[in-house]
Amino acid sequence: MPAHAAHHDDREIETLEEFDATVSARGTLAGHRVQAVDLTDRTRELLSTDTAGAIFLGCAMREDAAAKIRGDGALVFPPVPDLPFDPYRGLVYSPDELFASLPDGYEATPDARTYAWFQRTKADGDIYASMLRAVHDDSVSDALDELLSGAPVVGVMGGHAMARGTEQYAGAARLGRELARAGFTVATGGGPGAMEAANLGAYAAPFGEDMLTESLELLAKAPRFTPSITQWATAAFEIRGRWPRGGRSIGIPTWFYGHEPPNAFASHIAKYFANATREDGLLARSNAGVVFLPGAAGTVQEIFDNATPNYYESRGEPTPMVLVNRAHWTEKLPTWPLLRSLARGRSMEARIALVDRIEEAPEALKRLGG
Repeated sequence: MPAHAAHHDDREIETLEEFDATVSARGTLAGHRVQAVDLTDRTRELLSTDTAGAIFLGCAMREDAAAKIRGDGALVFPPVPDLPFDPYRGLVYSPDELFASLPDGYEATPDARTYAWFQRTKADGDIYASMLRAVHDDSVSDALDELLSGAPVVGVMGGHAMARGTEQYAGAARLGRELARAGFTVATGGGPGAMEAANLGAYAAPFGEDMLTESLELLAKAPRFTPSITQWATAAFEIRGRWPRGGRSIGIPTWFYGHEPPNAFASHIAKYFANATREDGLLARSNAGVVFLPGAAGTVQEIFDNATPNYYESRGEPTPMVLVNRAHWTEKLPTWPLLRSLARGRSMEARIALVDRIEEAPEALKRLGG
């Protein structure tokens, strides 16, 4: 996955480093978009640089600088006060950012406070709150596209109920590790259960076998995010502290399901307010295929959300789909027979597979992708 770096071939500026590099290299900010960058210490540069036609989105700055750039003809959208999130953010989230203040309890974290704000505003019909949510989600999508540009992404879908300490959880973690070691960027729904396990596996990819084994044992002491999200998340951060600089992966959760916390093993978290935007975006970005672990209604929905563009080839050539656990998908929730019937005679028929064990999924994915 490419690191987020200054990109002077376009006009978006999303970090202070990019701002400084652009001013130094070009000597002008005319026509640029500066997004969620704290410019309170760049007054001299703003006063001395042409900003005609520029747009400043949520950038803190001194009033004399703001007055000058407005005089240049720039548009200034000031930071929104008293929000637990930044609607204009230029980058996706990190676990440290969403879980800041965790030692004071999960309720004190930006993640929990943003969910509380969402709960207060989602049904009041206030166009201002709706606009802030929409701007935020579009900003996150833009940041996610930049982060994943050129990366082969494999989605791993599965239920949130899969508990730490189970063989199913360990298998999902080994799957995430193998995919990451094969050069794929693992993307999940970013929550607990199977999603966390796959992100954990990707995090463990640079380390030896003992790291994952020990991590699974430590996590088993807090098997679920109920009754205490604080204890559940703290266990994950203890592992991150013991084995820092783990492998990269993506989590794409939503505050729509705010009672489910994001997991701390995804190195990058693209969290949304709108669940529909999140679901479609996760599947659309899984350009190297999707592995579906056992789940319930949400996972069934994801299977057919993914099958539809494959059926119509609306996103181009169908991408691989691997369903894991024959009994689950043919007996408990008989999704496979319908998927196979839909695929019959179409290009996607050669891109679907049903396997019994998680260990078979990487090979099936490789076979279907060939």
